[in-house]
Amino acid sequence: MNIKKSKVVFLGLGYIGLPTAALIAKNNINVIGVDINEKVVETINQGKIHIVEPDLDGLVKHVVENGMLRAQKEPEPADVFVIAVPTPFKGDHEPDISFVENATQSVIPYLKEGNLFIIESTSPVGTTEKMAEIIYHERPELKGKIYIAYCPERVLPGNVIYELENNDRVIGGIDEVSTVKATEFYGTFVKSNLHPTNARTAEMCKLTENSFRDVNIAFANELSLICHKAGINVWELIKLANMHPRVNILWPGTGVGGHCIAIDPWFIVSDFPNEAKIIRIAREINNYKPLWVIEQIKKAINEFSNKYNKRPYVALMGLAFKPDIDDLRESPALEVVEHLVNDKSLAVNFFINEPNVEHYKEYNNVDYLEAYKKADIVVFLVAHKQYKLIEKDLSKIELDFCGVRK
Repeated sequence: MNIKKSKVVFLGLGYIGLPTAALIAKNNINVIGVDINEKVVETINQGKIHIVEPDLDGLVKHVVENGMLRAQKEPEPADVFVIAVPTPFKGDHEPDISFVENATQSVIPYLKEGNLFIIESTSPVGTTEKMAEIIYHERPELKGKIYIAYCPERVLPGNVIYELENNDRVIGGIDEVSTVKATEFYGTFVKSNLHPTNARTAEMCKLTENSFRDVNIAFANELSLICHKAGINVWELIKLANMHPRVNILWPGTGVGGHCIAIDPWFIVSDFPNEAKIIRIAREINNYKPLWVIEQIKKAINEFSNKYNKRPYVALMGLAFKPDIDDLRESPALEVVEHLVNDKSLAVNFFINEPNVEHYKEYNNVDYLEAYKKADIVVFLVAHKQYKLIEKDLSKIELDFCGVRK
């Protein structure tokens, strides 16, 4: 298979799928992007994007105008099929691989001998082998005649284009030849090192990376709870502790969000409930943090009311799951805002701001400077760069849960 002359069908055009599809297309490989959302398909075919990601708009415009990227709702015959659809959880934090399974089923009729089938979606260990079984059950004549592999993304929202090209990639096939073929494919657009392994190890590698980050964030968040109780400034404490040459504590926040760190550790816990003790506890700490933040805000509201005999105006600053992006998936800040707004017993006027979203269907998105100016209590939930430029007004009560003032 000459990859430069191949056609790639890319299933899932979200925060990871679209940048990856566009990057492949930039390397003069014909890409058909598939998404079930008709509006997403229409937007991309106009050379526009439906998400916020630096440098992506120009890249998509370029590859669409050059005819290298086209979006549609259904797959078609190709040489390479890449799955990049969501993998949420269901029930008691059990992985839901139905999106991956549905995407796999959708391409089975189009598979032919010599095709390369790759899963990028974060998945429980054994998912790639399970999809191979599904393919072979429907198309037994393809067994041993197509290549199947798993290659997880490892990118940072807000810097996706650079990291897709320059971060090392782990590539695991269901057999040695599948690993080789998948490595050849990624070598066409990844500038950094490619690390071949097997599918199970590659699947666990992705889960391990995000679980490691979750555990470290949980330490910082737990430390913030302890410092609050002890009357210690957690930001000063961490700065001082990090002066130790072998200590590097992360900054605490409102919680942990996004579609990776807040989700992936549960995949390990679900499959290995007796062994994954630290991973489970870290998840519980990070899930608790937004609830603690809510209680601190309510406490401040009541203290203001008792002191001034009136209900305060409260600015809730930030909805995204991390600074300087528009992604609200699994956002702890959004969880806090939704809880407070829906608690009618508070009888408070809230000014809500998310500078990276023009409109949000649930709330009136007030300008951040206006929100700060009108509020008695200002709650920083996400450390967006705009907030760090706000001149502090000592007449206002500030609750900083994310280090805007650190």
